[in-house]
Formats: sequence, structure tokens, C-alpha cells
Amino acid sequence: MEKVLTVCPYCGSGCQMYLLVENNKVVGAEPANGAINEGELCLKGHYGWDFLNDTKILSKRLTKPMLRYNRDEPLHEVEWDEALDYVADRLKAIKEKYGPDAIMGTGSARGTGNETNYVMQKFMRAVIGTNNVDHCARVCHGPSVAGLSLIFGSGAMSNSIPEIENADCLLILGYNAAEAHPLVAKRIIRAKQKGAKIIVVDPRRTEAARISDLWLQLNNGSNMALVNSFANVILANNWQNDKFIGSFTEGFDEYRKTVERYTPEYAQTITGIAPSLVEEAMKLYTHSKNSFILWGMGVTQFGQAVDVVRGLGSLCLLTGQIGKPSSGVGPVRGQNNVQGACDMGALPNVYPGYQAVTDAANRNKFAKAWGVEKLPDKVGFTITEVPHAVAAGKLKAFYIIGEDPAQSDPDSAGLRKALTELEFVVFQDIFMNKTAHFADVILPATAWGEHGGVFSGADRRFQRFRKAVDAKGDVKDDWIIIGELAKRFDYDLTYKDTEEIWNELISLCPSYAGATYEKIERQGSVLWPCRTPEDPGTDYLFKGNIFQTPSKKGIFFATEWRSPAEMPDEDYPTVLCTVREVGHYSSRTMTGNCWGLAKLADEPGYVQISEEDAARLGIEDEQLMRVTSRRGSVMARAKISDRVKTGAVYMTYQWWIGACNELTIDNLDPISKTPEYKYCSVKLESIQDQAQAEQQLITIYNNLKRKMGAIVS
Repeated sequence: MEKVLTVCPYCGSGCQMYLLVENNKVVGAEPANGAINEGELCLKGHYGWDFLNDTKILSKRLTKPMLRYNRDEPLHEVEWDEALDYVADRLKAIKEKYGPDAIMGTGSARGTGNETNYVMQKFMRAVIGTNNVDHCARVCHGPSVAGLSLIFGSGAMSNSIPEIENADCLLILGYNAAEAHPLVAKRIIRAKQKGAKIIVVDPRRTEAARISDLWLQLNNGSNMALVNSFANVILANNWQNDKFIGSFTEGFDEYRKTVERYTPEYAQTITGIAPSLVEEAMKLYTHSKNSFILWGMGVTQFGQAVDVVRGLGSLCLLTGQIGKPSSGVGPVRGQNNVQGACDMGALPNVYPGYQAVTDAANRNKFAKAWGVEKLPDKVGFTITEVPHAVAAGKLKAFYIIGEDPAQSDPDSAGLRKALTELEFVVFQDIFMNKTAHFADVILPATAWGEHGGVFSGADRRFQRFRKAVDAKGDVKDDWIIIGELAKRFDYDLTYKDTEEIWNELISLCPSYAGATYEKIERQGSVLWPCRTPEDPGTDYLFKGNIFQTPSKKGIFFATEWRSPAEMPDEDYPTVLCTVREVGHYSSRTMTGNCWGLAKLADEPGYVQISEEDAARLGIEDEQLMRVTSRRGSVMARAKISDRVKTGAVYMTYQWWIGACNELTIDNLDPISKTPEYKYCSVKLESIQDQAQAEQQLITIYNNLKRKMGAIVS
């Protein structure tokens, strides 16, 4: 048996693991002694490899290019040359007729790796001629990148994940590590064991809330008001760090004026949090030597998310809890390479290394390196703007790599309408999924485990992942597919291997310049910035309190709280919030095709509902129920829980039948364009004939699986 060292393809923790291989088949997984996981794995790490064996539990692997020349026809298998010729011809025609900005492309935050994301954004910019490239960071931690960039000049975690356990105080907001990042949760537990104080801000009683010293059960949608009240209490008690503020920040006077109104008594009318709890929380945060703020999508998936992120960064500036070990900001990224896809420039406003596309010097540098006369200077569309851009006639083609927007984006009906109205859709992935059925061309790619490269962990950690088995079927690595397509535009985008891609990348990005394959291999991982051959990498940012803003100072920010876009009313009286599922990942095509994980939970997924709401509606635990918003209606299974407040329900987005994104609203943060997944209004209904509903569920589910190519008994 061969053991192949690699990195887990699921969450952004970046756990190292071994794939166990016999006769070119993965037969198991074992933990490796990585910097993050230290010889442990979570459920997905232990059992999340079986999709490589094409189990067809949920859907089938894509193993041959497919296309249709007319959408009235079914997709049919073709050879690669026919598929790529057709893609090139259609994209050329659309570019000639409407211009390059009529074409949209995506990178991928999943198992494709950093090298593919670099090649894809280069293709869109140098070959197509547009900055219309984005990926799923837009729907998760886009506000973290945007908000922290405005405060500190850098949009990443300021500290490494291992530093969490050495903090003296952890302030955790809208983040359930036990479900989202189990090996990060281990660090939180260790911190508590070492004496750290744990403050949890969450409307649900999460696992972290259960072990916390203080749990602030705020009202859904009130984050900005609470963060402002934190600052108000710090200033009212003179707990701020005046020396730090005077030496290393700007904008403090205006900041103070804004937060003055948010006394804990006033904020309580919005947040529901008692003033005494706010004061106690901030006393712990300010009086601890090293305080670390962690947050998840309970902060970022709101219409005011960037403001809240900037507010959290300002708390660090107010107290000096930044620029030192175990002190700073920790937006713990979701998918395994969402940090990496951002690092590689799969974003509409920056090149690799977060170099702005609006800066002429950056454009000239990349144009010269990429052998083109010029590059576009206008910031491109985000993926969440696609439905609106299609409706306005601005987008005509969509090249989708490793994403499933028909499942993962808000207001699914609106997204499906956009996919239908586009003139041309290219889908490049490893499995059939909901989005694949809207494609004109399907390009089958190799999966994690079948190729290698570099991932970026949530804490800026570059790590090598490796090929373990040969792919089955007529499939190609993503970067090779893109390179072969570029040839049809008379552009050379070919490389001999991923290391050649990586060397080109780091030559253009000063922050990554010293992070060679050899160094990553030798050290096990490298945290950027890593600027020279001698530089081992950077555990924590802003050493010496030097920030990456133009003034080199941190920039304070506060603003008024805004209510969510859609508030409960008589017709839709309940708040819906989307959350994570510990045993599944993204749109479930990977985990749902693993025997060990598929048995943990299945369709239609659960609605977490309070005991009071369930009793009022006559709903019993495990019964099927209906959830309806102004955009759609789905059936899901009740999970009666004492963890949630009356008047609010929680659903995960992995499910096809209980698809919460049929319900969610596409209200976008004005800066990051991230949707408000965490707040929309719904109504709940019991289903009287449970036997009929159960049978309907089975029928619908089996039909969906057949459509996806699964084996249904």
C-alpha cells in the first residue's frame, strides 16, 4: 500500500493527510502531522475521499466532453477537439459582437488548486480581455477581504491558526467552528484549557457558546449595532489604548463621534443584549494580554457585512490588539482554497497578490509579463451580479469552473432564469450537478487526488497537495484545458507542469516571491508574505504596527446600523438563516458521493426550529414541514432544538430538495456584493399527510439522482 501526502480538500483549515492507495485506487485516509491538524482529522478528512471511486451514490463523474448545438437537444459526448473548437468559436463570436465584457468566468475555491486559478484569471484578462472573473469567496468571506483591506491594507487573517490556542481571550462572532472547521475548534478548546476567556456572539447556542465564559445571544441582523456598542463601552470606561491610537491610527475622532450614540442601553433595543453583558465582554477583551477575534459567515453574509468587518478591525485599533502573536483578526475561510483563489487574483478587482487592476503600473507589469499590449482597466462583474447583468443585456456568456451557482447562489429561481437567458454557458467540473444541466458545453476535469499543486489555507498558509491516482475517463487537468482553449485564440498559455505556473506567479507577486515549491516542501508550509529566499514566511501580520495602507496606519471606521433588507411581517413572520453542515460540504457532489458521509444525513435536510415555534405550528421532531419565502417554497425535516430563538429557523444549503437558496434573498452588500444569506423572511407550515409527503420526497429525490447519473435501486 502506498501513502501519498496531501492536503484535505474540504474546509479552509488546511489539514495534512495521507491517501492510502492500492492498485491505482484510493482505499482510505490517515491523518498526517500537519501544522494545523497535528495527527488528527475530522469526519470529512477521514471519509471524504470515496468520491474518487465514482460511487454514483448521488451523481456521476464527468468522464467525457459533452455539448449541444441547440438547447432543445440533449447533451451528447464528443471528442476534446470538437468541444474546445466550439467553445472558442462561440466565445470569439460573442466577444466580437458584444465586446469582451460580455463574457464572465470563474475560478474555483475547491480542489483545482492555486495554479489553475492563476491560469484562469490570466486567460480571462490576457485572452478574453476582461476583468470579469470571480469565485465563491464572493458568497462567503468577500466582506472580510474588502473590509480588512480598507482598515489594515490586507484582507487576510492577521495571525496563524495555531496561535489561537495561545490567546488569553477569544471573541468569537457568528462562527461555529465545531461544524465549519473542527480542527480549529480543537484550538479553541485548547485555549480554554490554558485559561483563555471565551466570548461568543451568536443567536444560536453553538458548541462554542456551550463552553464560553460569556454568551451574547444577539438578535439576528444586529451585528453593527453590537460592534458599535462594544466601542462605546470601551471608550466610556477609558479602556482604549491611547498610545497606540495616537501613534498608529487615523480617523479616530470621527469614529468616536459615530459610536457615541451606541450606548449599551440604546444598542439593547436593537441587539437584545443586556448592557451588563456588553460591559463584561469588553472588560475581558481589553484587559487580556492577547485577544483574538474570530468570525465566520454569521458576520459576512449580511447586507452590511463590510461595515461590520471594518468595525471589528477598529476594535483592534482601539485596544492595540493587533500586530503581535495571538492578537488580531481571524476570518476563518470556508472552502479549502477560497483563500488561494483570492491570492491568485480570481477576483474582478485585483491581479494575483492583491495588486489592483485600476493601477496603471500593475497593468503594465502584468501586460508585459503576459505578452499582451494592454489589459483592461475597469473592475469586472462579481458572480452575484450575474443575474442582474444578464437581465440588463450586459452578459452573454459564462465560463464556470468548479462552481455550482444554481445550488449555492441566493434566489435560485432568479439564477436559473439568468443561466437560461445567457447565449452560451461552459461548465468545467468533476460531477454532474444542478448547474451542469444549463450548460451548452461540459468539459470534464480531474479531481483532487488526481492532480497536484498548492492550496492556501485560511491563515495564508501555502501547502503542497499531491496526485495519488490516475484519473479514469477522458478528462484533463483544469489548467491544461484552459491552455488548450487559449491556443485556439492564438495565445500561448501552456506549461510543462504546475511548478512552472507557480514560478511565473511568484515572480509577479512580491508577497509570494520567496515561497518556492522547494521551500514549501522543505518547511511543510509557508505563510505569506514570504518575500525572499531567506524569508521563512510570516506567522502574524503588521509587526511593529506598520499597516499596509497608503499612510501605513490603521484606519478607524464606524457607521450607523442598517436593518436587513427583508424584515418579518404578518405574511412571513419568521427569520431564516443559513448555516453549515458538519458532515457535508458545498453542493454535496463530493461528500454526497462518499459512503461514510452520505449515511450521516440525507435529503431533504433539516430546519432547526425552536420548541415554542414547533409546538405553536403542531410540528413534531423529524416530521416533514414546509418553508416558504417570497421567492420559493421547499420541504425539509424539522429538527426541534433548544439552541435557537423563537421566531428564527436555520437551514443548511447542501440539499437539493430542502434547498434553502430557493428562499434566500439576493440583497447584496454594497461594497463586497456578498448576499444576505443570514436573513430573510419566511413562513412555516406543518404538513398534515406525512406518509404522502415522505413518498413524494422519495420520488423527487430518486428522479433527481437519475438525472444526475446516480445508480438508483
